[in-house]
Amino acid sequence: MNNFRNAAEAAGHDHIFLGAAHEANERRTWTVIALCSAMMVAEIVGGSLFGSLALVADGLHMSTHAGAMLIAALAYTYARRHAADNRFVFGTGKLGDLAGFSSAIVLAMIALLIAYEAISRLLSPVPIHFGQAIPIAVLGLVVNLASVWLLGGDHHGHDHGHDHGHSHGHSHTDEHGHVDEAHRIVGSAGVFALSVFEDGVPPVFRITPDVASSKPSASAVSVTTIRPDGTRQTFTFADRGDYLESKDDIPEPHAFSAIVHLPDGEYLVEFEEHEHDHNDGHAAANRDHNIRSAYIHVIADAAVSVLAIIGLLLARAFGWVWMDPLAGVIGALVIANWSWGLMRDTGRILLDVNPDNRMAENVRHVIEDNGDTVVDLHVWRVGPGHMSAIVAVATSDARRNPGFYRAALKRFKGLSHLTVEVNPTPAA
Repeated sequence: MNNFRNAAEAAGHDHIFLGAAHEANERRTWTVIALCSAMMVAEIVGGSLFGSLALVADGLHMSTHAGAMLIAALAYTYARRHAADNRFVFGTGKLGDLAGFSSAIVLAMIALLIAYEAISRLLSPVPIHFGQAIPIAVLGLVVNLASVWLLGGDHHGHDHGHDHGHSHGHSHTDEHGHVDEAHRIVGSAGVFALSVFEDGVPPVFRITPDVASSKPSASAVSVTTIRPDGTRQTFTFADRGDYLESKDDIPEPHAFSAIVHLPDGEYLVEFEEHEHDHNDGHAAANRDHNIRSAYIHVIADAAVSVLAIIGLLLARAFGWVWMDPLAGVIGALVIANWSWGLMRDTGRILLDVNPDNRMAENVRHVIEDNGDTVVDLHVWRVGPGHMSAIVAVATSDARRNPGFYRAALKRFKGLSHLTVEVNPTPAA
């Protein structure tokens, strides 16, 4: 993939928007297909030689499993091979979402078939050959667990956040549900929480008033940091509605003294650098829906195997023949639920619904904090971990060209493709 990227960059513009783990996920998927195919051949051949219809039936079921995996594998391979093909206007990064949507439809059909068969057996019970059925269900579970291990789980997007603060700070949750470390400032003007916030964005200061306190004017607030080497930096603030946020990013490391200038006086706060907490999350902008669809296929099959084993054991132990088809109905409902979630998420990406509203807010704030106006803004995902934006700006400063705004927005690593339109307006 790096060779394709280097070639595109040499041509002057890079439209390669594949996920960071694209090649690794491609290898995992092909490995799972090889495992399922080997198991399929072994079951069909073994069932034919030993006269086991159940073994042949499970082998055919394994073939549908391998076929579903094939959708994901071919999508990875095609997207990689055509990554630098200029016929794809915004690259091949969304091919995985298309494959995921297709897999979701296949999963929904499988759920319907399982439900139909289960309900048919509830209404018209058939004899169960426990001696063959249970070992095959256990064998199927082992293969599916191996596939889950090979795929490595649905943890291929990165929700990168850090926690910073002094030992006397307390946890603070913002309106988006993110938690960061905050320092409590108590003064005559009220109670405020000062925090370094950097969940998905470059680190900035946030000042949030307590419920009973009034928010001060942004122009009356500033924070001056004093680092161990004596370096000082003053941060001014912008009003973000429920809180005030610094206009400039905070350079690393986050170990410094901070003098907080509020309308009623100055307050000293100590920040210490804490070990960064790296979490594998499921941020919508970074999630690889192709590997997720493959993972859901093997997890769904494993869940059905577990339910089948439980149903068969109870049916054999207590004569509850209805437990086997009931387990099938439960399995169908579980698969249908996963299918709907995958279909919804991939469908939103294919329809260019913005999965990261925070990115759009940050782009708008950076431009408008410079005194300009965002006339039009579109942000959407073009691949796992890659966002694209089209921004129309109105400015009265004739010196500000598209390059000025590109440089200002370069801080957002996930913003891989940017188009800027500058509209001059008369100076006030």
